[in-house]
Amino acid sequence: MFPLERQQKIIDLLKVNNVLKITELTEALNISTDTLRRDLNLLEKQGKIEKIYGGAKIAESKFFESSMEERMVSHLEEKEKIAAKCAEHIEDGDCIYLDSGSTTLQIAKYIKDKKNLTVVTNSIPIINELMNSSIELIIIGGKIRRNEQSVVTYDYLFNFNELNILKTFICASGITIEKGISDYNLEEAFTRKKIIELSNLNYVAADSTKFGKNVTVHIAPLEKIDYIITDSHINKSFISKFNKTNTNLVITE
Repeated sequence: MFPLERQQKIIDLLKVNNVLKITELTEALNISTDTLRRDLNLLEKQGKIEKIYGGAKIAESKFFESSMEERMVSHLEEKEKIAAKCAEHIEDGDCIYLDSGSTTLQIAKYIKDKKNLTVVTNSIPIINELMNSSIELIIIGGKIRRNEQSVVTYDYLFNFNELNILKTFICASGITIEKGISDYNLEEAFTRKKIIELSNLNYVAADSTKFGKNVTVHIAPLEKIDYIITDSHINKSFISKFNKTNTNLVITE
């Protein structure tokens, strides 16, 4: 099979399966891992696919949100480091909000030993992760978003004003200096806006690929965000720009 034919086959397989592991692709194409990696590197440079932890997926469109399952494995190492750094900002006795998202799910894994911690969340995976811990859990009520495995709520279903949240950790699909943070879903954005207004300190946990993007729905300007925690792959030009804002940019090692 010629390289161009093989690379098109990779794209076709990913269109059908969304995400495939390296082993699945090498078996399907009957090629070596080295050959596959060369093809994936080329296709990624062309913007046709994205390499993820242990595999690959079709490149994300700027207009659509990738699935929760895809984000669970995409940039996993970076998200784990971001989560560990976020956990350093969480103290015994805090009442925190953990947003739905793949990065905030990683945070849940690092806080199980905190004492007298209360976690408010709209994320079903986070509830499952913390269910058998000593952490007090509060899940907001509302409509289930199956694809996101989250609950989106409305004033008439949940009394936000009764919450006394010290720190909020939310995800974002887009971060820019000019527009602040944004996301793809209107209902998720509504919940995040409400929580941001209630919380004493607002954190955004987002990997470096989110910077420079302004996606569908505006959530909040930067002045509403106290900290953005991201990974070391962030473009250095953003660092100098953030130095001119009141938002603290924290970069993992």
